[in-house]
Amino acid sequence: MMLPTIRSVSWISVTTGSGRWTTWFLRHWRDSGTSHSIRPYRRPTALPIPAETSWWMGFGTGFASRLIVNENPHLTETAIDTILSRYCGLHRFVKMSTLLYDGIHHIDMHMKLLDEETLLIGQYPVNVSDYTIIENTVAYLRTLENCYGRPYRIVRIPMPPSSSGQYPPNSNYYTYTNSVIINRTVLVPVYGFPLDVAAMEIYREAMPGYTVVGYDCNAIIPQSGAIHCITKEIGVREPVRIAHAYHPNTTDTTADYRVQAVITSARTTIDSTFIFWTTDTSSGFTAIPMTDSSGSYIGHIPRQPHGSSIWYYLSATTGSGRTVTKPMVGARGPFRFDIVDSTATTVRLAGVPGSFELSQNFPNPFNPTTTIRFSLPSSVGTLHATSLRVYDVLGREVTTLVHEELEPGTYTAEWDAGQAASGVYHYRLSVSYEGGSYVATKKAMLLK
Repeated sequence: MMLPTIRSVSWISVTTGSGRWTTWFLRHWRDSGTSHSIRPYRRPTALPIPAETSWWMGFGTGFASRLIVNENPHLTETAIDTILSRYCGLHRFVKMSTLLYDGIHHIDMHMKLLDEETLLIGQYPVNVSDYTIIENTVAYLRTLENCYGRPYRIVRIPMPPSSSGQYPPNSNYYTYTNSVIINRTVLVPVYGFPLDVAAMEIYREAMPGYTVVGYDCNAIIPQSGAIHCITKEIGVREPVRIAHAYHPNTTDTTADYRVQAVITSARTTIDSTFIFWTTDTSSGFTAIPMTDSSGSYIGHIPRQPHGSSIWYYLSATTGSGRTVTKPMVGARGPFRFDIVDSTATTVRLAGVPGSFELSQNFPNPFNPTTTIRFSLPSSVGTLHATSLRVYDVLGREVTTLVHEELEPGTYTAEWDAGQAASGVYHYRLSVSYEGGSYVATKKAMLLK
């Protein structure tokens, strides 16, 4: 049977006595000219929202540029918030300043939500193009808490210049944030620029286990958009949501580590849930069942000694047999937390260095404490994702001294090796920053 051709579409409206709601009937004409009325569709006052102007977190928070206010002059800002609260479940709608040079004011040109706790935000060189507005936005976002009551993790990625070294308004609005996440793959816009490689690595670092693929967007970007602007994501038939705040680093070696998640499905039951964990990813993962407590699932990872690292992911299987993991990539990119030595301290010294540096520990040889000094320059950004870890001669991690975002400066970290055996150790400084990374390793001798 051949489907009839829809010649035209129109709406018929009937307003209620209160004037608050309008019932809309969709009417269309077929080849025969017959008019058909579809079931009523009730809608509130129209609220145009271009898809690229906003990001929905899925946990009650939405982000948008103020274009949504500017393009709806018939509505107050409070009315916009009310509509989105009622129909999208938003209890917080964050509206950010429009940029000067992006033209379309769509936030996907300089911002991307990687998960409910992580924001990827573009970064221009100091005082170049939209640098000031974006940095003011970042400063504001750092004051907000995510859905788990913690600060957002903010990852920076460079906004690249043109092949001739020009930035907006003297070039197209080249961006790496206008990407698309499809299941376990990330499509990132690339342009054949030197910074393409660094941008891809930033995605891989921020989303471990995902396959990151570059997509040439030179033909698209002159139209003020990239890969995200020309695609539409389609949801799965049986959605399952796993809401879980990843376990932070801890100093506790006496109690098992509680892992909790709220796991729900709108269309089916949750039949089984597990934590898969390990202290050595090359040896596989151990499954621990989680206990259901009214939709909140709880499990415990066995306690570990100082210096240990724990990798884990969550798995839920529905009544129809569908299995979903968090992170989505499961064992390819699990969560990680470290059992850190409570005696380790990090102290920031005065002054801002001009280059990266990892100094020799002092004293060396030592027993049982030593101090490690390292420097982070301001020339590569305002914050650095920094880790300082100690390894034995077999490459096994002994302890984590630093694992946090640090501002430019010179720091000292103290390692108390009172529980370690005499021998040679390696300490490694690893730093991720806009446009690249820095890694350095040195030896330390413990003599008891």
